[in-house]
Order: sequence, then structure tokens, then C-alpha cells
Amino acid sequence: MKTTAPSTNNMSVFERYLTVWVGLCIVAGIGLGQLLPGVFQAIGRMEVAQVNLPVGVLIWVMIIPMLVKVDFGALGEVRQHVKGIGVTLFVNWLVKPFSMAFLGWLFIRNLLAPMLPPDQIDSYIAGLILLAAAPCTAMVFVWSRLTNGDPLFTLSQVALNDSIMVLAFAPLVAFLLGLSSITVPWDTLLISVGLYIIIPVAIAQWWRKSLLAKGQAAFDAAMERIGPWSITALLATLVLLFAFQGEAILKQPLIIGLLAVPILIQVAFNASLAYVLNRAVGEKHSVACPSALIGASNFFELAVAAAISLFGFNSGAALATVVGVLIEVPVMLAVVAIVNRSKGWYERG
Repeated sequence: MKTTAPSTNNMSVFERYLTVWVGLCIVAGIGLGQLLPGVFQAIGRMEVAQVNLPVGVLIWVMIIPMLVKVDFGALGEVRQHVKGIGVTLFVNWLVKPFSMAFLGWLFIRNLLAPMLPPDQIDSYIAGLILLAAAPCTAMVFVWSRLTNGDPLFTLSQVALNDSIMVLAFAPLVAFLLGLSSITVPWDTLLISVGLYIIIPVAIAQWWRKSLLAKGQAAFDAAMERIGPWSITALLATLVLLFAFQGEAILKQPLIIGLLAVPILIQVAFNASLAYVLNRAVGEKHSVACPSALIGASNFFELAVAAAISLFGFNSGAALATVVGVLIEVPVMLAVVAIVNRSKGWYERG
């Protein structure tokens, strides 16, 4: 069976060229950081209870519009695709974070360690773990559309993952960091969960309910209007982050490429595992695709927020999560193309 490559017409300009925007933010952030170091140092000092206020605002603007799209009422649809949901949960919560902790240990602490700054090794591994412990929320809707994925399954698995994340993110991150001999104060971790998961979810669901009370047309119009907010706030955050990271990157420009190695391997492994397991249990292709995609992608906005909150702008953890943002779109489009072109093989099974 011959299939065509997926169209990106369903993606906004911001989404389609996210890698380009991130690249421009790297250049702009490094340049501004070198030209105006005093300005960025002043921004870095704007903290209350270890929370940087400008970044806190940007992160809420980044996360909340995405969470407005999530309908927790879709949890009732979970029973329609029990096998596919089971595969998704297995990959997202029992394979993905642990495989990333292993890949971080293998590549960052061992194989690639001689090429990385030794004082940042633990921080890089922490950033990779934060990235893997946050399953994708909003962008998975885009990837699912590009594969003709079952929309109800996609919505229900996102709602379920977000519900689990509220309770499981902090203990899972603390456990995996502990296994990697990285200590994070529980109070700081819980504050991050409250600020960047619980409160945004509450605000987003209240906002969603208010918009839907005015009718579906009003809700759709609002989503169209606030859609660019998330990516714009993300890019502004990245400019700030690279203004602080600029000196380290200029000294060792290969760092970004080295950090991408375990992320790319993990994406390929988790997407393949979810796809094959769905085929093995007899799920439809329209379920296997979003299941594989959510197993491969990450809620990188949350990961960036948590890394900055826990380790700071200058940390390797923050840089590692940003590498996930940098490669997200081209890598996920590659996964989309593979699952689309392998539909004939999948259905023969």
C-alpha cells in the first residue's frame, strides 16, 4: 500500500517552524546575554521564595492555554480502548522515565562524559529525567491529527496522563533523581508541582468551563486567539535562558548535540515500543498512532519550568530540557511519517 507523507497544514506557523524559532532564540539569547549582562542578571535576581517572577509569569502563559484544551470529562472514554490506554500508560509511566534515567547514566555520566563539563553532569541527567517524566499534553493533538488518529482516544489518554501527572510527577522525579544520586529538596519539588501543574490545571479548567458556557463557537474563537500565546511565551523564556547559558555554550558548542543523543534514542525506542505493543494486542492503527506519539513526545513546557525552578537558569538541567524543545518538531514529524507509511504493515497484523 502506498501512502503519502503527512501534511503539516493542520499545524500553525509557530508549531511548524518551532525548531527554527528555537534556533533564533539561541542566537538572540546568547547575543543579548553578552551585550547586556547587567540586564539579565537583574532579571535573574527577581525572585520570591526561589521562584523567578518573570519566568513564572511566562510559564503560566505558556502552560495554561494548552491545558484549556484538555477535557477531563473524556476520562469516561478510557474504557472504549482499554488495551491502547494500557499500552500508553505502560510506556509513559513504567518505561519512558526509567529508560531515560538509564540513557542519561549510560551516555551523560559515562560514554560522553569526557566531552561535557564535569560540574554539570548531574544537572544534565536531572534535566533529561524531568523531560521524560512529563508526557505530552497539547502538541500530541497536532501529531494525532497528522496520522488520522482517533480523536476520542487521543483526548482520553491526554486527560488520563494529566490526571496521573498531578499525583505522580513529584514522587517519580524524586525517586529517579535519587537513583541517579541527585538530591532535590522535597519542598522545592512540591512547590514546582503546585505552581506549574496543580494551579494551572485549576485555572485552565475554570477558564474552559467559562468559555464553553458561552457556546462552542465562543470556545473555538478563544482557542484560535490564545493559541500563539504558549509558543510566544516559550520563546521568550528561551531567550532568557540562553542569555544565562551563553558563556557555557560558547565555550563548548557541542553540548547541545551531545545532549540530543539520549533524547533521540529514547524517542525512537518508546515510539517503536508503543506502536508494536498496540499491534500485538490488536488495537486499531488510529489508536496505535497517538499512543506511539504520546509515548515519544514530552510536555517540554513543564519540564523547562521545573528545571528552572529546581536548578536555576544557569543549570545544565534547564539546557537539557531546552534541547528537547529544539528537536521536538522534526523528530515527531519523522515519527508521524513512519507510522503513516507503515499502515499497510500494521493492518496486515
